[in-house]
Amino acid sequence: MTSANARPLVISAPEPRTLDLIFTPQALAQLKAKYRIVEAHPENIAGLGDDVLSQARFIIGQPPLDHAMLERMPHLRAILNVESNLINNMPYEVLFARGIHVVTTGQVFAEPVAELGLAMALNIARGIVDADVDFRAGRELWGGDGNAKARLLSGSDVGIIGFGDLGKALNRVLSGFRTKIKVYDPWMPASILIDNGVQPATLEDVLATSDFIFVVAAVTSENEHFLGEKAFATMRPGAAFILLSRANVVDFDALMGAVASGHIVAASDVYPQEPLPLDHPVRSLKGFLRSAHRAGALDSAFKKMGDMVLEDMDLMDRSLPPMRCKRAERETVSRMRSKPVTVN
Repeated sequence: MTSANARPLVISAPEPRTLDLIFTPQALAQLKAKYRIVEAHPENIAGLGDDVLSQARFIIGQPPLDHAMLERMPHLRAILNVESNLINNMPYEVLFARGIHVVTTGQVFAEPVAELGLAMALNIARGIVDADVDFRAGRELWGGDGNAKARLLSGSDVGIIGFGDLGKALNRVLSGFRTKIKVYDPWMPASILIDNGVQPATLEDVLATSDFIFVVAAVTSENEHFLGEKAFATMRPGAAFILLSRANVVDFDALMGAVASGHIVAASDVYPQEPLPLDHPVRSLKGFLRSAHRAGALDSAFKKMGDMVLEDMDLMDRSLPPMRCKRAERETVSRMRSKPVTVN
């Protein structure tokens, strides 16, 4: 029988997640049976002894690392990022040069977020939340009287900004609504968009011709706040702007201004500051549907993370490449600017 000390060593620093959050009890037992787990706070990895760092095969988390720390980890094979937003807190060029994989589990959120985005679009189209509030207050409007501003999502013109895992998932959940979908994604070849049944388009075209616009682009060094006053002004009057990825892709004040003026309506699951201050004006803004960064935070999604991590660690133990998690790309990883989550 293999001794306990012969098991591969894993440094566990998954904050803001926890191992109990991302692994089912059965999967966590499997992890602990196969690997030696050393738990550490992300900021304290450098303080671990060489007896730990020299044997570490995997890191679960996204702790800050530097060249000197990596030199102390000669056997490191992969960093499994379960926070899922790649941030510039480690020397990626060194990792790539050494063949150390950096992978993320962010695709587990694509379907849950896409479903909430669909729910937001349907609510905007049919005024479901407002009708419920009115009913509770005894001021409901019956039948057609309650549908003065209602419209159909079915057959409408839809724009999607960004076509990564989330954009593709959104396209799938919209498939039954016979929508005409245009996509703007400067990192995506037109042929891939066409293969997914959507029409490649410029940003200007998406903004000007869509009834519903879903923003699912990651924040990069090239697109921070790129959707501002001018962009909102070009949208169709009454169009719906649904923000699902990160707030930093928009000028949030300009978005609120466009909604306050009555030019567009909007919904968002993300904000410039989270948690949002109680006196923030978006809390009382009419025409704005709010959700507290909860679109992807389902237990089923978190537990899927753990399954993916276990499967990829098993592959790498057998000298095979990871296949379940998404690998960071050397050409784009340094451009990512999404803020890590601070709450689950």
